[in-house]
Amino acid sequence: MSDHAESLSVALFSEMFMADQLARTALSKVLPKGMELSHFSVLNHLAHVAEPKSPAQLARTFHVTRGAMTNTLGKLEWAGHVHIHPDWDDARRKLVTISPAGRKARDTALSAIAPIIADVVEKIGPDKVRAALPVLREIRARFDEHT
Repeated sequence: MSDHAESLSVALFSEMFMADQLARTALSKVLPKGMELSHFSVLNHLAHVAEPKSPAQLARTFHVTRGAMTNTLGKLEWAGHVHIHPDWDDARRKLVTISPAGRKARDTALSAIAPIIADVVEKIGPDKVRAALPVLREIRARFDEHT
């Protein structure tokens, strides 16, 4: 790799990692009390899927260990935001669905973080954001090949 390509790579990933950290910090500050970004992410995902998901499927979706997902799901279940029940077709598995309280918590969290995200998009400009999305999706897809 040439020095120029290496410098470009380092600059790109430095910006991505810093943007990720700053976004997580900003969004975490406005989430409802007791909700973590990982909780919101799982609730948001479950709100958009039609079928129950197993903890293993959720772990794969979020690229975390099963243990990490089990921990997150335990907290969400304790808060009443998800239902975890046996898979009647395979008693060894469990299935997860979002509860009505979980939908409400997700909607409350979304209404808290949406203005922050909208402000960023507005200040950058919708056209620039739209232009950046394909590049970010391609970067994500390339990393997905390595997992």
